[in-house]
Amino acid sequence: MSAGREDGGDGPFNNSFAALKGKLGDLPAGPAPKPANEAKGPARAVVRLERKARGGKEVTVVEQLELGEAQLEKWLKALKGALGCGGAVEEGALVLQGDHRDRLPALLTARGVRRVTVG
Repeated sequence: MSAGREDGGDGPFNNSFAALKGKLGDLPAGPAPKPANEAKGPARAVVRLERKARGGKEVTVVEQLELGEAQLEKWLKALKGALGCGGAVEEGALVLQGDHRDRLPALLTARGVRRVTVG
């Protein structure tokens, strides 16, 4: 009994993908990458620390982003991952657990916010 050929030749174990190996050069190029400066973010954001009505816990609030609910959720997920904290969307603002006023301006600027005010 023969074990078959690895070069895609005829045999009991014919490799049908071996014939496609020569066609790799015929494939079209993928979509062109978008330039980094093309993505425009919100015009401004206000970052502030809040302690009231939170049982003494500190939270950093990012307001005035003027984004839709779906966009706020995406931004929240990205910022939580970058900062390593928890958070939520409350009344159109991002609420992040802990004091992140020093790190947030750079992250928001990288996401396209043109003016970040820390208060």
